[in-house]
Amino acid sequence: MSNEEVIIKVLAEEGNMRKAAERLFLSQPALSQRLQSIEKDWGQQLFVRSQKGLTPTPAGELVIQYAKEAVMRREEMVEQLHALSEKVHGTLKIACASIIGQNWLPKVLKDFITLYPEAKVQLITGWSSEIVRALYDGEAHIGIVRGQTDWKGPKIHLFKDTLYLVDKEISSLEEVMMTERPFIQFKSDSTYYEEIQQWWQKHFASNPKRQITVDQIETCKQMAVNGIGYAILPSITLTGSEAVHTMPLTNSEEELELTRDTWLIGYESSFQLRQVEAFVDIVKKHATLLS
Repeated sequence: MSNEEVIIKVLAEEGNMRKAAERLFLSQPALSQRLQSIEKDWGQQLFVRSQKGLTPTPAGELVIQYAKEAVMRREEMVEQLHALSEKVHGTLKIACASIIGQNWLPKVLKDFITLYPEAKVQLITGWSSEIVRALYDGEAHIGIVRGQTDWKGPKIHLFKDTLYLVDKEISSLEEVMMTERPFIQFKSDSTYYEEIQQWWQKHFASNPKRQITVDQIETCKQMAVNGIGYAILPSITLTGSEAVHTMPLTNSEEELELTRDTWLIGYESSFQLRQVEAFVDIVKKHATLLS
């Protein structure tokens, strides 16, 4: 594969000649000349230039798709060649639920890059539904997801953590319906939201009197820790040093603590890559510390 596929892919991703040139370590005039040569070879204009940037033409969209597939196929071939050697190198592509990416994964990755300095890491974070989509689209080798998963390929259960109601003032679940303090929630995937809603409906006859919704779980935690209101947080987000009351959510019928599972998922072919095998070993060691 020549460099022209890489150039087309980067131009499409950046939509800007200057940014693309910086990313490709080329001058703008050199990149412009390369693009003209590429368009001449294809016999089609691939991008419309304007002050707003680069816009793909219909022909350009087709060539961009070809370029992306060509780059991906080459990366896959390089990874397969790396798998033949004994050293752990190549790129490890991880798609991880944001909560895990913020609170647990950094320690795992620190051990990984310390043991295998020749390996590279690409990390995508998001909701669990987005992690599964990244695996389907070939953007990641392995994914770390939360909650129940219907993934049909290999999956490894890592750990489960308890859900807690956290507050500076409230010290028992019975006080929740009597308080005027707001319930602080964070936007999350549908399964997490449904679990909280089901638990709430089983224990209380009405909705919280006041609610605040934020985008990030860390924002939610900091608002609760600073006494603005109460929140429901998984134990993975709590270090134990927060000056708050923590009350485990329980199933009133069985008095079992409500928990949330964390899974490692991927395709069989990905688990055979040496960098993935090495990462999985480290993940399992860290997971046992939480069990």
